[in-house]
Amino acid sequence: MQKTDIAIIGAGTAGMSAAIYAKRAGKNVIIFEGYMPGGQIVVTPEVDNYPALGKVSGYDFAMGLYNQATELGTEMISSEVIKVSRAEGGFNIEYDGGEVFSKALIIATGAKNRKLDVDGEEKLTGYGVSYCATCDGAFYRGKTVAVVGGGNTAFEDAEVLASMCAKVYLIHRREGFRAEPEKVTKVKNLPNVEFILNAKVVALLGGDKVSGVTLEDTLTGEKKDLSLDGVFVAVGQTPSTDIFEGLVKRDKAGYIIAGEDCIAADGVFVAGDCRTKKVRQLVTAAADGSVAALAASEYCSAD
Repeated sequence: MQKTDIAIIGAGTAGMSAAIYAKRAGKNVIIFEGYMPGGQIVVTPEVDNYPALGKVSGYDFAMGLYNQATELGTEMISSEVIKVSRAEGGFNIEYDGGEVFSKALIIATGAKNRKLDVDGEEKLTGYGVSYCATCDGAFYRGKTVAVVGGGNTAFEDAEVLASMCAKVYLIHRREGFRAEPEKVTKVKNLPNVEFILNAKVVALLGGDKVSGVTLEDTLTGEKKDLSLDGVFVAVGQTPSTDIFEGLVKRDKAGYIIAGEDCIAADGVFVAGDCRTKKVRQLVTAAADGSVAALAASEYCSAD
């Protein structure tokens, strides 16, 4: 069985930042990634909110992290982790192709945005379809966009977008909202926000980029098209943490419970979007990665 000091599950911004800091601390590091290095940011055409970088493609951003981590000697295993269990002195990590023993474990598996699962969504993601208003809202300054959802995130996104877009539609499948009443009231009072209720998006329209959506009235079944420059999907996220059940504590939504110290359990550290936290951005993922890596390195050195 292969052995290492620190195993990191997930090679997004948090995971690769953790690898960089752990290697700089002199530890042996193995990082697992079943998709591709960089995680979801790889498909983002442009990143412009990471300090000091200016504008860079998501792919270039991810490859920069990957190259830095591997040049320091991080070993990358391109496979999904099947099972993680405690063992004497550490953890056994099973994957399709073998098993690794690690003294410490960093979980950086992230969270997946819930999708609408409608025609055109996959093709137009990154080309008018976004899941983060804070990340991408500035690209739609002066344009017409829609937010799909009825929870706190949807109303927060609508407020952010209303400050820069000419027109914002908030589309929700029913009249009631899951969002806090004060958030609803605030957005209702914004002059450039219009609510479209009892409606669901059944198709995203456009060739190379979004041109609109097809809406279906949930009461009558009537369909109509709405012209748009962008669509922001805010119907929730699902953290990728199921395989860690029993190893760490999770909240009702499945996020791993840990504070700013990123400590989830004895020898287990968590970084990035799968952690209980308020702000989920590239910069906070990188910060989590550094904190988790240094804590894990200290844990290993204490033996």
